[in-house]
Amino acid sequence: MKSVYPALMTAALLLTGCASSGSSAPSEGSWWNPFAKVSWSSLSPLNWFGSSLEVNEQGVGAINGSTAMNASAIDKGLDGHYTLRQGMRTSDGNVVSFWQALDDGKVKLVINGKSNVTSVEVMDEAVASSDGAKIGSKFSERYSKAFGACEKAAGLDSSAVECKAPGSQHISYVYSGDWHGPEGLMPSDDTLKNWTLSKIIWRS
Repeated sequence: MKSVYPALMTAALLLTGCASSGSSAPSEGSWWNPFAKVSWSSLSPLNWFGSSLEVNEQGVGAINGSTAMNASAIDKGLDGHYTLRQGMRTSDGNVVSFWQALDDGKVKLVINGKSNVTSVEVMDEAVASSDGAKIGSKFSERYSKAFGACEKAAGLDSSAVECKAPGSQHISYVYSGDWHGPEGLMPSDDTLKNWTLSKIIWRS
């Protein structure tokens, strides 16, 4: 019987470590719901080999505009790949809620909406769009120039540029890189060609 206790203690410590792995400092301008939800389905061995989600015209994984903004629906839509945490922030003087999907304590997706999902921001290197774009892809792989496709990004991405994905009505690509030009102006195409994809955004 004595040998059972060390095994139980080890199992308890492992579970505690897994449950706490989703902790992350809130981003600027946000605060966390103290009743954060841990996605225990992410502990399944089936989910240990990375994400198989895709961003396409219909949504991200099984998340789309009809997905309810609650933990159960979002976890199901993401196939249990992530730990979910709910947060709130101010936007234009209003308080809005959102969900963050974390993997190993790092934010990989941000899900926005009110009663239903309106947009998903993807920062996970393992998730590709339907045309093969992934985090880290170069601007020059899809665009020869910014005109007609890109504009300065807004909000927290104001130092980046946002471009409509070729042939898409729901997907945008946010590119980031070094540039020391005047604030508010678009970088030149020669500068942008070496910028890399930092975020994929799907909007309903």
